Amino acid sequence: MAEFGSQQILKPGLYVVATPIGNLGDLSPRAKHILAEVDMIACEDTRVTARLLTANLIKKPLVPYHEHNGPVARPKILAKLASGGKVALVSDAGTPLISDPGFKLVAEAQDAGHLVSAVPGPCAAVMALSLAGLPTDRFLFMGFPPGKSKARQSWFKAEAKTHASLVFYESAKRVADCLKDAADVLGARQAAICRELTKRFEEVRRDNLLALAAHYSEADTPKGEIVVVIGPPAEHSHDDATALDMEALLTAALKHMSVKSASAFVAELTDVPKKTIYARALELTKGR
Repeated sequence: MAEFGSQQILKPGLYVVATPIGNLGDLSPRAKHILAEVDMIACEDTRVTARLLTANLIKKPLVPYHEHNGPVARPKILAKLASGGKVALVSDAGTPLISDPGFKLVAEAQDAGHLVSAVPGPCAAVMALSLAGLPTDRFLFMGFPPGKSKARQSWFKAEAKTHASLVFYESAKRVADCLKDAADVLGARQAAICRELTKRFEEVRRDNLLALAAHYSEADTPKGEIVVVIGPPAEHSHDDATALDMEALLTAALKHMSVKSASAFVAELTDVPKKTIYARALELTKGR
Protein backbone atom coordinates (compact mmCIF):
# COMPACT_ATOMS: atom_id res chain seq x y z
CA MET A 1 0.00 0.00 0.00
CA ALA A 2 1.29 3.47 -0.87
CA GLU A 3 2.39 5.82 1.88
CA PHE A 4 0.88 9.30 1.95
CA GLY A 5 2.47 12.40 3.38
CA SER A 6 5.23 10.67 5.33
CA GLN A 7 8.27 12.96 5.59
CA GLN A 8 10.74 10.77 7.43
CA ILE A 9 14.24 11.75 8.48
CA LEU A 10 16.54 10.97 5.57
CA LYS A 11 19.07 8.18 5.80
CA PRO A 12 22.59 8.86 4.46
CA GLY A 13 22.78 8.14 0.74
CA LEU A 14 22.30 9.38 -2.80
CA TYR A 15 18.85 10.63 -3.82
CA VAL A 16 18.09 10.89 -7.55
CA VAL A 17 15.43 13.60 -7.68
CA ALA A 18 13.21 14.50 -10.64
CA THR A 19 12.60 18.23 -11.09
CA PRO A 20 10.10 20.24 -13.21
CA ILE A 21 10.54 20.42 -16.99
CA GLY A 22 8.93 23.84 -17.18
CA ASN A 23 6.16 24.29 -14.65
CA LEU A 24 7.56 24.85 -11.16
CA GLY A 25 4.33 23.52 -9.68
CA ASP A 26 5.36 20.02 -10.76
CA LEU A 27 7.98 19.67 -8.02
CA SER A 28 6.47 17.02 -5.74
CA PRO A 29 6.20 17.54 -1.96
CA ARG A 30 8.54 14.57 -1.43
CA ALA A 31 11.13 15.98 -3.85
CA LYS A 32 10.94 19.36 -2.12
CA HIS A 33 11.38 17.71 1.29
CA ILE A 34 14.46 15.78 0.18
CA LEU A 35 16.09 18.78 -1.46
CA ALA A 36 15.58 20.69 1.79
CA GLU A 37 17.05 17.89 3.94
CA VAL A 38 20.17 16.75 2.05
CA ASP A 39 23.63 18.08 2.84
CA MET A 40 24.37 19.08 -0.76
CA ILE A 41 22.95 18.91 -4.27
CA ALA A 42 24.87 17.73 -7.34
CA CYS A 43 23.49 19.40 -10.46
CA GLU A 44 24.26 20.09 -14.13
CA ASP A 45 24.09 23.88 -13.93
CA THR A 46 24.19 25.55 -10.50
CA ARG A 47 22.40 28.64 -11.88
CA VAL A 48 19.40 26.61 -13.07
CA THR A 49 19.10 24.64 -9.85
CA ALA A 50 19.59 27.79 -7.74
CA ARG A 51 16.48 29.30 -9.34
CA LEU A 52 14.46 26.21 -8.48
CA LEU A 53 15.67 26.25 -4.88
CA THR A 54 15.01 29.97 -4.49
CA ALA A 55 11.45 29.51 -5.74
CA ASN A 56 10.96 26.89 -3.01
CA LEU A 57 12.79 28.82 -0.26
CA ILE A 58 15.56 26.21 -0.06
CA LYS A 59 19.21 27.04 0.44
CA LYS A 60 21.77 24.24 0.03
CA PRO A 61 25.37 23.89 -1.20
CA LEU A 62 25.41 23.17 -4.94
CA VAL A 63 28.12 21.07 -6.62
CA PRO A 64 28.41 21.03 -10.43
CA TYR A 65 28.20 17.51 -11.84
CA HIS A 66 28.01 17.01 -15.60
CA GLU A 67 29.57 14.99 -18.40
CA HIS A 68 32.64 17.22 -18.62
CA ASN A 69 33.67 17.27 -14.95
CA GLY A 70 32.47 13.81 -13.92
CA PRO A 71 35.92 12.23 -13.34
CA VAL A 72 36.86 15.10 -11.00
CA ALA A 73 33.50 15.66 -9.28
CA ARG A 74 32.50 12.04 -8.75
CA PRO A 75 35.20 11.15 -6.15
CA LYS A 76 34.24 14.22 -4.09
CA ILE A 77 30.58 13.22 -4.07
CA LEU A 78 31.47 9.63 -3.20
CA ALA A 79 33.67 10.88 -0.38
CA LYS A 80 30.72 12.83 0.99
CA LEU A 81 28.60 9.69 0.89
CA ALA A 82 31.37 7.68 2.56
CA SER A 83 31.39 10.13 5.46
CA GLY A 84 27.68 9.57 6.04
CA GLY A 85 26.43 12.47 3.94
CA LYS A 86 23.13 12.87 2.17
CA VAL A 87 23.41 14.00 -1.47
CA ALA A 88 20.72 14.78 -4.05
CA LEU A 89 21.39 14.40 -7.77
CA VAL A 90 19.28 16.56 -10.10
CA SER A 91 19.39 17.50 -13.77
CA ASP A 92 18.49 20.90 -15.22
CA ALA A 93 14.97 19.61 -15.90
CA GLY A 94 13.13 16.33 -15.61
CA THR A 95 14.32 12.93 -14.43
CA PRO A 96 18.10 12.54 -14.01
CA LEU A 97 19.89 9.95 -16.18
CA ILE A 98 17.25 10.18 -18.95
CA SER A 99 19.57 11.54 -21.66
CA ASP A 100 21.50 13.25 -18.86
CA PRO A 101 24.77 12.40 -17.10
CA GLY A 102 24.75 10.51 -13.83
CA PHE A 103 24.72 6.75 -14.38
CA LYS A 104 28.40 6.37 -13.44
CA LEU A 105 27.78 8.14 -10.13
CA VAL A 106 24.77 5.91 -9.40
CA ALA A 107 26.73 2.78 -10.32
CA GLU A 108 29.76 3.69 -8.19
CA ALA A 109 27.58 4.69 -5.24
CA GLN A 110 25.77 1.34 -5.40
CA ASP A 111 29.05 -0.56 -5.80
CA ALA A 112 30.38 1.18 -2.68
CA GLY A 113 27.35 0.00 -0.72
CA HIS A 114 25.65 3.38 -0.31
CA LEU A 115 21.89 3.78 -0.27
CA VAL A 116 20.63 5.00 -3.68
CA SER A 117 16.99 6.05 -3.89
CA ALA A 118 15.01 7.70 -6.69
CA VAL A 119 12.26 10.29 -6.33
CA PRO A 120 10.01 10.01 -9.42
CA GLY A 121 8.53 12.98 -11.19
CA PRO A 122 8.45 14.87 -14.51
CA CYS A 123 10.00 13.33 -17.64
CA ALA A 124 9.55 14.98 -21.06
CA ALA A 125 9.84 11.69 -22.97
CA VAL A 126 7.12 9.98 -20.93
CA MET A 127 4.84 13.04 -21.08
CA ALA A 128 5.22 13.16 -24.88
CA LEU A 129 4.20 9.50 -25.09
CA SER A 130 1.09 10.34 -23.08
CA LEU A 131 0.15 13.14 -25.50
CA ALA A 132 1.25 11.76 -28.88
CA GLY A 133 -1.72 9.49 -29.52
CA LEU A 134 0.60 6.75 -30.75
CA PRO A 135 1.16 3.16 -29.53
CA THR A 136 2.91 3.00 -26.16
CA ASP A 137 2.92 -0.75 -25.48
CA ARG A 138 6.50 -0.75 -26.79
CA PHE A 139 8.71 2.30 -27.20
CA LEU A 140 12.39 3.06 -27.65
CA PHE A 141 13.91 6.19 -26.15
CA MET A 142 16.80 7.30 -28.38
CA GLY A 143 18.18 10.43 -26.68
CA PHE A 144 19.34 13.08 -29.17
CA PRO A 145 19.92 12.33 -32.90
CA PRO A 146 23.27 13.08 -34.57
CA GLY A 147 23.77 16.61 -35.87
CA LYS A 148 24.72 15.70 -39.46
CA SER A 149 22.20 14.51 -42.07
CA LYS A 150 24.10 11.39 -43.20
CA ALA A 151 24.67 10.21 -39.64
CA ARG A 152 21.05 11.00 -38.77
CA GLN A 153 19.74 8.89 -41.66
CA SER A 154 21.92 5.98 -40.55
CA TRP A 155 20.59 6.48 -37.04
CA PHE A 156 17.00 6.13 -38.29
CA LYS A 157 17.84 3.20 -40.61
CA ALA A 158 19.21 1.25 -37.63
CA GLU A 159 15.73 1.32 -36.07
CA ALA A 160 13.59 1.24 -39.23
CA LYS A 161 12.34 -2.29 -38.53
CA THR A 162 11.94 -1.84 -34.78
CA HIS A 163 8.30 -2.52 -33.90
CA ALA A 164 8.03 0.22 -31.31
CA SER A 165 7.31 3.92 -31.14
CA LEU A 166 10.53 5.92 -31.35
CA VAL A 167 10.98 8.78 -28.88
CA PHE A 168 13.79 11.33 -28.96
CA TYR A 169 14.71 14.91 -28.15
CA GLU A 170 15.70 17.47 -30.79
CA SER A 171 16.72 21.11 -30.80
CA ALA A 172 14.30 23.60 -32.36
CA LYS A 173 16.85 24.78 -34.92
CA ARG A 174 17.41 21.24 -36.28
CA VAL A 175 13.91 19.80 -36.11
CA ALA A 176 13.01 20.59 -39.76
CA ASP A 177 16.12 18.86 -41.14
CA CYS A 178 15.67 15.99 -38.71
CA LEU A 179 12.08 15.38 -39.80
CA LYS A 180 13.12 15.41 -43.45
CA ASP A 181 15.73 12.73 -42.77
CA ALA A 182 13.20 10.72 -40.77
CA ALA A 183 10.68 10.91 -43.62
CA ASP A 184 13.33 9.91 -46.16
CA VAL A 185 14.08 6.76 -44.16
CA LEU A 186 10.79 5.88 -42.43
CA GLY A 187 8.27 7.18 -44.95
CA ALA A 188 4.83 8.47 -44.02
CA ARG A 189 4.60 7.04 -40.53
CA GLN A 190 2.39 8.86 -38.05
CA ALA A 191 4.32 11.09 -35.68
CA ALA A 192 3.89 13.85 -33.11
CA ILE A 193 5.98 16.92 -32.35
CA CYS A 194 5.57 17.83 -28.69
CA ARG A 195 6.86 21.30 -27.82
CA GLU A 196 7.18 23.36 -24.63
CA LEU A 197 5.64 20.64 -22.47
CA THR A 198 4.02 21.88 -19.21
CA LYS A 199 4.71 25.49 -20.24
CA ARG A 200 2.37 28.27 -21.32
CA PHE A 201 2.71 27.62 -25.07
CA GLU A 202 2.56 23.81 -24.92
CA GLU A 203 1.80 22.38 -28.36
CA VAL A 204 1.37 18.93 -29.88
CA ARG A 205 1.28 18.67 -33.69
CA ARG A 206 0.28 15.26 -35.09
CA ASP A 207 0.50 14.14 -38.73
CA ASN A 208 2.52 11.85 -40.97
CA LEU A 209 6.25 12.47 -41.20
CA LEU A 210 6.14 13.86 -44.74
CA ALA A 211 3.53 16.46 -43.81
CA LEU A 212 5.38 17.39 -40.61
CA ALA A 213 8.66 17.73 -42.48
CA ALA A 214 7.01 19.99 -45.03
CA HIS A 215 5.36 22.12 -42.33
CA TYR A 216 8.54 22.75 -40.35
CA SER A 217 10.61 23.38 -43.47
CA GLU A 218 8.25 26.23 -44.40
CA ALA A 219 7.41 27.58 -40.95
CA ASP A 220 9.57 29.80 -38.78
CA THR A 221 11.97 27.99 -36.48
CA PRO A 222 9.89 26.89 -33.48
CA LYS A 223 10.83 27.98 -30.00
CA GLY A 224 11.44 25.88 -26.91
CA GLU A 225 12.22 22.26 -26.10
CA ILE A 226 11.01 19.55 -28.47
CA VAL A 227 10.22 15.85 -28.11
CA VAL A 228 9.53 13.81 -31.26
CA VAL A 229 7.48 10.60 -31.19
CA ILE A 230 7.31 8.42 -34.31
CA GLY A 231 4.89 5.52 -34.51
CA PRO A 232 5.97 1.95 -35.29
CA PRO A 233 5.88 0.46 -38.80
CA ALA A 234 2.51 -0.89 -39.91
CA GLU A 235 2.08 -4.65 -39.60
CA HIS A 236 0.90 -6.23 -42.85
CA SER A 237 1.97 -9.03 -45.12
CA HIS A 238 4.88 -8.05 -47.33
CA ASP A 239 2.74 -7.65 -50.47
CA ASP A 240 0.01 -5.72 -48.67
CA ALA A 241 2.57 -3.59 -46.89
CA THR A 242 4.26 -2.64 -50.15
CA ALA A 243 0.97 -1.61 -51.76
CA LEU A 244 -0.30 0.24 -48.71
CA ASP A 245 3.02 1.95 -48.09
CA MET A 246 3.28 3.02 -51.74
CA GLU A 247 -0.23 4.48 -51.78
CA ALA A 248 0.17 6.27 -48.44
CA LEU A 249 3.62 7.58 -49.26
CA LEU A 250 2.60 8.76 -52.71
CA THR A 251 -0.54 10.50 -51.45
CA ALA A 252 1.44 12.30 -48.78
CA ALA A 253 4.36 13.14 -51.07
CA LEU A 254 2.09 14.64 -53.75
CA LYS A 255 0.89 17.22 -51.24
CA HIS A 256 4.36 18.72 -51.14
CA MET A 257 6.16 17.61 -54.33
CA SER A 258 5.69 17.49 -58.07
CA VAL A 259 4.55 14.23 -59.71
CA LYS A 260 8.08 13.49 -60.91
CA SER A 261 9.74 14.23 -57.58
CA ALA A 262 7.11 12.36 -55.58
CA SER A 263 7.39 9.30 -57.82
CA ALA A 264 11.17 9.24 -57.52
CA PHE A 265 10.99 9.71 -53.78
CA VAL A 266 8.49 6.86 -53.23
CA ALA A 267 10.40 4.55 -55.59
CA GLU A 268 13.45 4.89 -53.36
CA LEU A 269 11.43 3.79 -50.32
CA THR A 270 9.51 0.84 -51.81
CA ASP A 271 10.04 -2.14 -54.11
CA VAL A 272 7.50 -0.80 -56.59
CA PRO A 273 8.89 0.15 -60.05
CA LYS A 274 9.13 3.88 -60.70
CA LYS A 275 6.96 3.61 -63.84
CA THR A 276 4.15 2.04 -61.82
CA ILE A 277 4.36 4.73 -59.19
CA TYR A 278 4.48 7.50 -61.81
CA ALA A 279 1.34 6.13 -63.50
CA ARG A 280 -0.48 6.01 -60.17
CA ALA A 281 0.68 9.53 -59.36
CA LEU A 282 -0.84 10.78 -62.64
CA GLU A 283 -4.13 9.10 -61.70
CA LEU A 284 -4.13 10.69 -58.27
CA THR A 285 -3.45 14.17 -59.66
CA LYS A 286 -5.83 13.93 -62.61
CA GLY A 287 -8.35 16.73 -62.56
CA ARG A 288 -6.42 18.93 -60.14
